[in-house]
Amino acid sequence: MNDTASSASGATPDHADILDATRHWLTRAVIGLNLCPFAKSVHVKGQIRYAISEATDLEGVLTDLETELRTLADADPADIDTTLLILPHALADFLDYNDALHFADLLLGQLRLDGTLQIASFHPHYQFEDTAPDDIENYTNRAPYPILHLLREDSIERAVDAFPDAADIYERNMETLRRLGLKGWREWMAKRDED
Repeated sequence: MNDTASSASGATPDHADILDATRHWLTRAVIGLNLCPFAKSVHVKGQIRYAISEATDLEGVLTDLETELRTLADADPADIDTTLLILPHALADFLDYNDALHFADLLLGQLRLDGTLQIASFHPHYQFEDTAPDDIENYTNRAPYPILHLLREDSIERAVDAFPDAADIYERNMETLRRLGLKGWREWMAKRDED
């Protein structure tokens, strides 16, 4: 299932809005500011799975995460190369979300998918260690909802091989956002693209 939403509990009226906000963030911030030089290719090819979780607690999140990890591991990479597990009803507090990442990594290991898949993290209140909440650098990992980004290790390795200075991405992103500033970020994100 590429570029689609799924939910164990069925569709709710706000799924279209959740997908719209997530796709807007992906196209404007991640691709538009080139925060991840690997994102455009899978977006254009329709290889991103958007899975909306109806979970309201950590237990439910981990259940949905297990389903999505297995789905991605079993899928043909040409169909689904990466998954965004969107958590619109759970882990709104960043500290709770950050604590949940430990359990997400434990689950990855329990499923014996360590080294095959990895989990990246995005959150509306993402905050790197030793930064203030409003520091612009935090916006590299800020998304409209808590998101667990499931990635294939093989795809990351291929992308890094194709991008000679992949190690510099983090620093380049910080510099991009410092130049943009908070006001510039808000103006940039307020514009609508063809998602």
